[in-house]
This record gives sequence, structure tokens and C-alpha cells, in this order.
Amino acid sequence: MSGQVYKPVVFPYYFQSRAARAALCVALFSLAWAGGGVAAGLNGHAVVPTSQDEARLVAALQAVRSNRLDEALNTVESLIKENPKFRLAQLVYGDLLLAKAQPLARFGSIGAGPDERIQDLRAEARARISHHLKHPGKDLVPSVLLELSSDQSRIVVADVATSRLYLFDNRNGRPELVADYYMTSGRGGALKQREGDLKTPLGVYFVTDRLDPLVLPDLYGAGAFPVNYPNEWDQRLGRTGHGIWLHGVPSATYSRPPLATEGCLAVPNQDLQAMWDLLEKGRTPVIMANGLEWISREQMRERRVSFRAALERWRTDGESRDPQRYARNYSKGFRNGSRDYKAWVEHKRRLNAAKRYIRVGVEGLSVFDYPGEPDIRVVTFQQDYRSNTLNSRIRKRQYWQREADGQWRILLEGRV
Repeated sequence: MSGQVYKPVVFPYYFQSRAARAALCVALFSLAWAGGGVAAGLNGHAVVPTSQDEARLVAALQAVRSNRLDEALNTVESLIKENPKFRLAQLVYGDLLLAKAQPLARFGSIGAGPDERIQDLRAEARARISHHLKHPGKDLVPSVLLELSSDQSRIVVADVATSRLYLFDNRNGRPELVADYYMTSGRGGALKQREGDLKTPLGVYFVTDRLDPLVLPDLYGAGAFPVNYPNEWDQRLGRTGHGIWLHGVPSATYSRPPLATEGCLAVPNQDLQAMWDLLEKGRTPVIMANGLEWISREQMRERRVSFRAALERWRTDGESRDPQRYARNYSKGFRNGSRDYKAWVEHKRRLNAAKRYIRVGVEGLSVFDYPGEPDIRVVTFQQDYRSNTLNSRIRKRQYWQREADGQWRILLEGRV
């Protein structure tokens, strides 16, 4: 597109009516307009789009709705000159040009490519614009976040259902939304179960590495952050597969359709580069959900305080040296290596018989709800254990389950 001169476009009389302009918007983005326009999100929160390219595309749509059609055309024209690989913007531009001659029946009316490609662009448009129509704003947080550890400076939350990836700062235990990006996930859908099903897993994962683009095929674009799928919970449930990454897109591509990977999460290269120095190996959580519930910070605090009581009971019961008291914090379905619940309780009884005292310290605590599992929570902390026979300091991860009686109990635990 570079160097080409574009003549001013004169839009015909039928776009002077509000209904016609709204029809153009619907055709462009396959969406019904919500009251308040694109700039107003859920519950009236002001929205400042993170991606500047996406913000400009949204601004063009808003201009169409406000009868600033030349402004819309100029905005999109400028966008594709700067980002010629942004195919969605190119298609919008083509539709705006076509609109000067005839009303548009649907988004992609001018598309000359394969129908599958046009369908992919329609899906991308729907995902991008729906996000701005329903953006939760900065006053709400995902319900999966209960407590953040001081060593987790950033938290990534990916919503497969809306093709959106959210980046939070941890500010003294308070999650603050600092960025959100359009995202591609597995073409097989969500909830990975087995190798080769092309699905994106749902769960709580952690970054395990950072792979420089120089050592990767071009498919992964600006680099990659592998995560620890299958995690301990996946393994317990017999889920298989490997190689789930958060990565970029091929260098000749600006973005990919919402469902296009083999199970990984992919974001535009400029967005991956923005996160490159922020995500930390072994520390940064990557929480993958298929739909997010957004709650107030007060609700988050109440849920955190409530669960802290269960964790404190586990800690003090451990210090009691009474194996039966300690065991009440564990599910009957608990297994520890080759030991089932009954064998593990007996093992604890024998160990505690020689102890005169036990002290258990808990530091660096994080607690997350497990997406897709409404009664499972993932708890990670630094355990400082002291007794007359053993002193140790380990990083521990537990999976707690809320059982039929309403009590939270540990179903799985181990070192990390």
C-alpha cells in the first residue's frame, strides 16, 4: 500500500441516515450495537484499548457511527499503510471504499480471497470489537484471583471464550490490569484432554522458560514462553500432551484467527515483545479459562479471608502433632506417591511419634481458583518446617477441593 495515492471518497446520500450508518457498522463487524458505543464498556467503565492498532480500528468504527465517514476511511488507510500485514484492517478499508457505491450486506463484501479466509477475518473482527463493547474496566478482577504472592510481579489471565489475554501487575497484593491483547487459541477448542486434540488446556500454569526467536522456527514469531502443561492436576486426571506455549505469530502475519493454533496461545508479535521482559520463569502464573467471571475487589477480599481460615487450620493442626487432627484437612481421595489416604495417615502417625515439637511457617502465598473446576483451588507457598528431628524449607503446591460438606480439603500436594 506504500506510496499509493488515495483520492477523497464521497459517500452517497443514503449514509446520511442513522439507520444506514448503523447498518454499515453491523455489516463491518457482525455485531449489534450496544447503548453507549464502543467507548463504553460493561457497567459504564471507561475503556482505553491497549493495542494502539486495535484502538485505531475501533476509533474508525466509532467514526462511522457518528457519520464521520471520511475520518473513518483516513484512520483505516493510515493504519494499513503502517501495518500492511494487518489483513483485518485491509478488509475494513475495502468495505469502506465499496460503501461509497452501494450498501453493504455484510462484513467482507469486497473480499476476493477464499471464503474460509473471510470467515476467519469476520471471527477476528467479532472477537476484537466484542471485547471493547464488554470490557470489564479496571475496577473489577477475574474471580480466579484470590491471593497473589509477593514474588509474582505479573499475572497472565487468558480467556479462550473471548480470545483475550489480560496482563496484571501485582501491586502489594492488589491485581491491577495494565494491558490486554487479542489472542489466538487452539482450533480444537478448550479443555485439552489428550495429545493431538488441538485444544487449549484450562487450568493454572506457570512460565517455565523464555525462548528467543533466534532459536525457534518462524511459526513462533517474536519468541515463546512455555508453560508447565500437563501440571500436577492434569497428570492426576490422565491428561496427555506437551508443548503448550504462549508465543508470537509468523513474521509475514499480523495476527491469526481466534481458533488457529494446535493448543498454544498466540498473540501479535508486538504484544509478545511488550511482555518479553515482564514474565518470569517459574514465577509468572498463566491462568487459562474458557469464560471469566469479573468481581469487585471487596468480593475478592472476602473470598481470600474465608479461605485463609481453612489454610490456617491446616497449619495449626500440623503443629499439634496429632495425626487425626492433621488428617481432617485432607480429602479421603488424597494420595501421596504410592500411599493412599489411610496409609499416609499411618505414616504421619509414625513420624510424629518421635517429635517433641513442630513449627510450620507459610510465606509467599498465592491462591487461584482452577478454571473449569469450580471446587478446586491451587495454593502455592514457601513452607518453613521446624522440629526436633527435621528442619526444611521447601516450595509447596497444594490442590484443595471443596467437598460435599462445604469444607475445603487437600486432594494433592507436593514440592515445586
